[in-house]
Amino acid sequence: MAGIAFGRFDDSFSFGSLKAYLAEFISTLLFVFAGVGSAIAYNKLTGGAALDPTGLVAVAVCHGFALFVAVSIAANISGGHVNPAVTFGLALGGQITILTGILYWVAQLVGAIVGAYLLKFATGLDTPTHGVAAGVGAAEGVVMEIITTFALVYTVYATAADPKRGSLSTIAPIAIGLIVGANILAAGPFSGGSMNPARSFGPAVASGNFADNWIYWVGPLVGGGLAGIVYTYVFMCSDHAPVSASDYP
Repeated sequence: MAGIAFGRFDDSFSFGSLKAYLAEFISTLLFVFAGVGSAIAYNKLTGGAALDPTGLVAVAVCHGFALFVAVSIAANISGGHVNPAVTFGLALGGQITILTGILYWVAQLVGAIVGAYLLKFATGLDTPTHGVAAGVGAAEGVVMEIITTFALVYTVYATAADPKRGSLSTIAPIAIGLIVGANILAAGPFSGGSMNPARSFGPAVASGNFADNWIYWVGPLVGGGLAGIVYTYVFMCSDHAPVSASDYP
């Protein structure tokens, strides 16, 4: 049965691992640029009008497509996490080492920050940040992010990390993109549907607005961690072997 892997220092700084960090940086940058860019574009086209159902669908679809591509282009190099909550869930399930996971976080957060700043420079517009909707409390926002991120990381395990995934591995990026798009449709009007601390942190840094940002750390990390523990210790039992280091450096 898998367990938390601490790994060796030199493994986390091998040439293969360094390439994985670069892949996470690039994929997260592109995902944030497209995802946040869709929200900026909507505000531009509507003159700053409130997000309506059509806009919500457009933003959800853009995030789903962007994540599908971001995961696909990094899958063979870093595993295509593109999300600190996914990395955290995989670390708790013993799929990557703690030190490598921390370095993945650094790459993802820097990528998100650079992506948000590039958008701000290219558009000249304010970078929108995540925040709970009027009438929704912080606790409700955290619960919403826990549930949606649990669904995301559970999907990652079922389609990409489970050694018995079979042919599902070929559609893993599609499934991951679809669950994110669906969750944004469900959670967008309430918590914003982040499911990704980097996706929320990058725009917060670029805008200088950290109000409620803690929600998008606590909720996704709890949800992602729970999904990793549940899938690993309930479904990936002694008859399973952990994913090889070549899949998740």
